[in-house]
Amino acid sequence: MRKVKFSPGVICHLYNRGVDKRKIFLKESDYWRFLQGLFLFNDTKTSESLLWELENSHGAINFKVIKDYFAENNLIRDPLIKIMVDCFMPNHYHLLVEEVKPGGISKFMHKLGTGYTMYFNKKYNRTGSLFQGTFKAVLVDEEDYLKYLAVYINVMNPGQLIEPNLKKVGIKNKQKVMDFAESYLWGTHKEYLQTRDSIVIDKGLLGNIFPDSRQYRNFASSVMGDKSRFDAMPALLIER
Repeated sequence: MRKVKFSPGVICHLYNRGVDKRKIFLKESDYWRFLQGLFLFNDTKTSESLLWELENSHGAINFKVIKDYFAENNLIRDPLIKIMVDCFMPNHYHLLVEEVKPGGISKFMHKLGTGYTMYFNKKYNRTGSLFQGTFKAVLVDEEDYLKYLAVYINVMNPGQLIEPNLKKVGIKNKQKVMDFAESYLWGTHKEYLQTRDSIVIDKGLLGNIFPDSRQYRNFASSVMGDKSRFDAMPALLIER
């Protein structure tokens, strides 16, 4: 049984990785598929098989196909959660979310995990679980924790791709890591720098904390060297 009790208004850090630390994204199209799932499955009415059904009837799926599907069927989205921050790494993902509907986190994560596993197993001719058990959830009940989490997920997490030991020894080149995060497609650093707008993301409380890109950038830069602060939050750390 989970220690974290989900309810509307609760903010949680959700994460999981591939079974046996395997990669869950092998091609760029896999990242896109997972991102599309974040949007499509965050709705009270959609099923975990909908992306597969759309692909069978429409061919290659993109956000235009998804938006057209909603328009053609006169559907109005009814989100289960607010997805405030996301980041996809080769063998794991991070989400920072707020529950909107009762049971919303559990319903969304079931659809996301089942739907993506169906897609991945069919594409790569495999069977069985893709993720290492059920998703992990950590309650975020302090504003400082929320702010540091956003920076960790958006900047330090992808930064490990160029500085693999940054969690153990700290960041060697802060500007290089910041620049890499700014170019990384599969996170939300760009959304908070306000250089990209995503239909997936609802910043929620973080939008009030970081109302403009300058405040966000300054905060991210100021905490990049604060290794002790991140060490005090072990729930942030997933082994690669």
